[in-house]
Amino acid sequence: MASFPLLQVLLKCRFTRKRCGTKQPLKVLVTGAAGQVGYALIPMIARGLMLGPDQPIILHMLDIPSAAEALNGVKMELVDAALPLLKGVIATTDLVEACTGVNIAIMLGGFPRKEGMERKEVMSKNVAIYKDQASALEQCAAKNCKVLVVANPANTNALILKEFAPSIPAKNITCLTRLDHNRALGQIAERLNMHASEVKNVIIWGNHSSTQYPDINHATVITQEGEKSVREIIANDKWLSGEFITIIRQRGAAIIRARKLSSALSAASAACDHMHDWLLGTPKGTWVSMGVCSDGSYGIPPGLIYSFPVSCEKGEWSIVQGNNSDVIFSGSRS
Repeated sequence: MASFPLLQVLLKCRFTRKRCGTKQPLKVLVTGAAGQVGYALIPMIARGLMLGPDQPIILHMLDIPSAAEALNGVKMELVDAALPLLKGVIATTDLVEACTGVNIAIMLGGFPRKEGMERKEVMSKNVAIYKDQASALEQCAAKNCKVLVVANPANTNALILKEFAPSIPAKNITCLTRLDHNRALGQIAERLNMHASEVKNVIIWGNHSSTQYPDINHATVITQEGEKSVREIIANDKWLSGEFITIIRQRGAAIIRARKLSSALSAASAACDHMHDWLLGTPKGTWVSMGVCSDGSYGIPPGLIYSFPVSCEKGEWSIVQGNNSDVIFSGSRS
């Protein structure tokens, strides 16, 4: 007879599988799926880290024809993993097939940034790519499809999608600044010899680029005496106003120098966090950074794709008000 703890585990697994069967699968598109970030992100999605442990999914994986063989290899590995939540896999180089019926689109594909390149150098190459992808999503995706743009320049690529997929609500098109947000949490935690989960409410304003402004003026850390402000605990304004900001702004370039490749694991983790919190909600009293279409908050012109502090509930994000700062004006405008 199974021991009592083992019996509990078995019953929990059975219950989880039963609940899983009550939900309809969501179709999740990942472009650039054979690339580094895709290879790191896809298992996270398939294991329920993005959408929850009871949400079945059907993965739509897209890549360019020259990556078709590698893409098929990713599909083979997904089959071999025998993941309970994964109810189907489409691996294709056809844009229309990839976009048909998708509820969530994670846009990783784009011309890659290489060592020594600025984002503006890859911008023109990505315009054509994102026009085509926007048109396919416009024609084929589910009506309320939620889109996350990861490929750089993320704000600009999100703007292109917004302009060329007008039937998708502007509020459903976002870009990734959660990576910068997580980097800020990590740097503060490392400075204080704490865990990143004990730090909250940093803000990334602006672009996912070297012009962003990492803001710790409202950030707090959990201590034995309760929550304390990051500025008070670190007590080093010179570091916070100088080296800290430089580290966050240049972290991507530093990783490229170290790996000779761009951030993959951390970018995938941030994309997972972004969608998880957007769809499942942020904890009360906690906000995260997302690149979204401005509604005029904080004096940022409406239509600009800009990173704000947001809270999320029931699949919708809202810009958190009242965090007045010297915001650096940078973003992608409609």
